[in-house]
Parts: sequence; C-alpha cells; structure tokens
Amino acid sequence: MNETLDFDSLARRLDEAQMNRTDTSSLADDVDLDVDAAYAIQARLIGFREQRGEKIIGTKLGFTSKAKMAQMGVSEVIVGRLTDAMQICDGDDIDLNHFIHPKIEPEVAYRLGQDVGMGEEARDVAECVDAVATAVEIIDSRYRDFRFTYTDVVADNTSAAAFAVGAWQPLQHVDNRAVRLTVGNAEVVGSTSAILGDPARALRALGRVCRQRGIQLRAGDIILAGAATAALPLTADVARCEVAGLGDVTVKGVRA
Repeated sequence: MNETLDFDSLARRLDEAQMNRTDTSSLADDVDLDVDAAYAIQARLIGFREQRGEKIIGTKLGFTSKAKMAQMGVSEVIVGRLTDAMQICDGDDIDLNHFIHPKIEPEVAYRLGQDVGMGEEARDVAECVDAVATAVEIIDSRYRDFRFTYTDVVADNTSAAAFAVGAWQPLQHVDNRAVRLTVGNAEVVGSTSAILGDPARALRALGRVCRQRGIQLRAGDIILAGAATAALPLTADVARCEVAGLGDVTVKGVRA
C-alpha cells in the first residue's frame, strides 16, 4: 500500500461527487493507486456515510463476469458495501436527480442467516445463507465519461448507488435461471450463469475477499452476487427484473 497517499482527501473527493451529483476525473490521473490503497479509500468513503447516520446492511460484488474480468485485466472479484440509505422498496419510485448517470443491472440477492466470522473461525458464506431473491442494482460511477481503472472502481465503492430486492424465497440453486430486465421499451435477457458460472461461486469469492480486506459479514446482511446481464440506462420509466422461479422486482425512475 502507498502510505504517502492522503486517503481521506481522495475519499472526500468521491464522496462530494456523489453528494453533489457532479462527476470527477479518474483518481488514477493524479495518484498511483494499488488495490490495497483503493480498499483503504473505500473504507474511508463508507466511514463518511456512517458519520451521516447510514448503516451498513450488506455487500455487493463486481466484476463477476469473466468477460469483464478479461476486459479489466483482473482475476478476482471486487467488493463494495451497501448501506440502508441505498435500499429502495420493491415498487417504489426512484428520483433520478439523486444520481449522475445511473444504470440498472439485474441481480441475484442472498440473505445471511448467521454471521460468517473472520480468520480461522470463518465459515463458508454459502453455508450461512438462508434466502434468495431477485434484485436490481443501480450503479452510478462517479467518474467523468465512465473513464476509470480497476482501482478507481474499488475506491468508488464499486459504483454502488442504490438497490431493490424482491420477495425473499427459500434457498435454492439458481445456477442457470433465465433473466430479463426491461426499462421502458429497452430490454436485455440473459442467465444467472453469467455470474461466475453460478452465483454460489460468487459467494465463495466474496468470502475470500472479505477475509483479506477485513470486511465483516453478519446475520441479516444482503449480498448482491453480481450482474446477470449488461446494464441498461435508468430512465424515467418502469424498470422490471425477472429471474425464472424467483419472481420479479420493479422500480420506477422519476424526475422529482
């Protein structure tokens, strides 16, 4: 880790971009970031949100597509944090003015029924899950023109902005379920197998990264396993995601 970097200042830059809905240039334009430094910045970024009263309620994975990994030149998933301020109820409106350039992705969500633990006491994340659901994630990179590096994305809390989860279902295999996402007249279709071949693999990858980065996984946490298709722009329309056998979830973009 580059200990000479001002992590607080870099995190504040990203936090202000999110708060003011104004994009910023890539951090990599100004500093040399390694992945350790990127996670240190992310931790401070989340710390600012906690100081404003937000509570961490889960985690999300990024780069769970093999094609995306190849594009970014990496072989490991990335992890971000979810807070209660990011959660939207199924069926609710979502004010597009709260974002810079939002996109929406179809997801599989898992719920932890028990703590995972850390170190030698750590359990397999998949064994701690007690429910599964269809979900959507709104991503909103804070970087101008979507120009960023791998470490930029990690520092920016993996572009996390908002999410909604459908009705929780009893735990079941979702390794190859059809997925459909629509936003107005736009549509993408795919399969849950796009998530590392099986979303359960994403859970195991999450456990590895969380142990390495000291990220706690606790009972009740929501886990977004990764995008099952390419993202669509979130516009002032109804957005609906359906995963075969798991049901659906809907949000509506509005301009308040």
